[in-house]
Amino acid sequence: MKIVKVNDLVSIKRSIESGTTEQLEVVKNIISDIRSSGDKALRDYTEEFDRVKLNSFVVTEDEINEAYGKVDSEFISIVREAAENIRSFHEKQLRPSWMTTEENGSMLGQKITPLDSVGVYVPGGTAAYPSSVLMNVIPAKVAGVNRIVMVSPPNTEGKLPAAVLVAAREAGVKEIYKVGGAQAIGALAYGTESIAAVDKITGPGNIFVALAKREVFGDVDIDMIAGPSEIAIIADDTARADEVAADLLSQAEHDPRACSVLVTPSVTLAEEVAVEVEKQLALLPRKEIASRSIADFGVIYVTSSIEEAVETVNQLAPEHLEILIENGIELLGKIRHAGAIFIGRYSSEPVGDYFAGPNHVLPTNGTARFSSPLNVDDFQKKSSVIIYSEKALKENGEKIAKFARMEGLEAHARAVELRLKNQ
Repeated sequence: MKIVKVNDLVSIKRSIESGTTEQLEVVKNIISDIRSSGDKALRDYTEEFDRVKLNSFVVTEDEINEAYGKVDSEFISIVREAAENIRSFHEKQLRPSWMTTEENGSMLGQKITPLDSVGVYVPGGTAAYPSSVLMNVIPAKVAGVNRIVMVSPPNTEGKLPAAVLVAAREAGVKEIYKVGGAQAIGALAYGTESIAAVDKITGPGNIFVALAKREVFGDVDIDMIAGPSEIAIIADDTARADEVAADLLSQAEHDPRACSVLVTPSVTLAEEVAVEVEKQLALLPRKEIASRSIADFGVIYVTSSIEEAVETVNQLAPEHLEILIENGIELLGKIRHAGAIFIGRYSSEPVGDYFAGPNHVLPTNGTARFSSPLNVDDFQKKSSVIIYSEKALKENGEKIAKFARMEGLEAHARAVELRLKNQ
């Protein structure tokens, strides 16, 4: 793992989300086919990409029950406890509608309404991501979304991973379909004979899923276009090199383009972590992926001070930030840009991925400068409420009309003045 001075700081932004011209063309064609041919196109693409022919995309109760029989009781217990932690955290984000009464008798307020329907995409096939189910579904349930649809690509036997189905049922999903890729995003956005369209699509996926979400945005809402995972760690001499290295590798094993960064004023720690990363890499089951990530996007920055380390991290705006220094809580107020902040030795990043409660769907590629983790607000919309009184219109009508005429909108002005005249 390379060690450089902080004045050699480089961006951690990676452009994989934009895709190639060929990939974008494929996605556009798939979505067009879904819009014109519905279920037939879904069946054809599922057979082509997932190598399985399905007569029905619906996950049945029998399949759910079968899934419960395939996972051990301890896992079910863990899922339930994690779900409760996630639910409890997100319930604290709920905000009520509100209304205020002005002195002139007008009433102004905000009405908060859950979205009618949400589609959750869960990566699948050869892998299982039950944590992704919990993190996307539970905030929507807390927000009050009535219809939550889950889609995930089937394996060659036409099945979804048992752990994913168990997590979905524990989170409260009642509508699950065995369909993945750009074709699933198209179905959620525009509907088919089997799958009714939704209002918003959330959840991670490969480049084709990301491009499809970007393509349908505007007809439906989406959560974000997520990039490869990132972690930055601020550490000093009180941190253990083996623990820092393990946390860096926890992100490197995700993807060859994942980014792992240590920022420290300690040359000693920097050198020890570099050695420890190589030692632990050799023992990882996903060492090929992690090794490419570390080689291409892994770096240790040596700073002159902790203050400079903080400013460095604020420039990087990482998805995950760990603070492993003595009295790390004192730095919290100085951190401006990070998706999730983990403070202290026992707050390893995987704690947030699976169990603590905050959402693990986080802004990547520097977008933590202006965006937030997935949360309850993402599944609600807000309507302004205006109940203007007669007194208020008398007081302010001419001002409103003048403002309208300044913008050249005569009909606006007359709509207000007519009411003043008719009083």
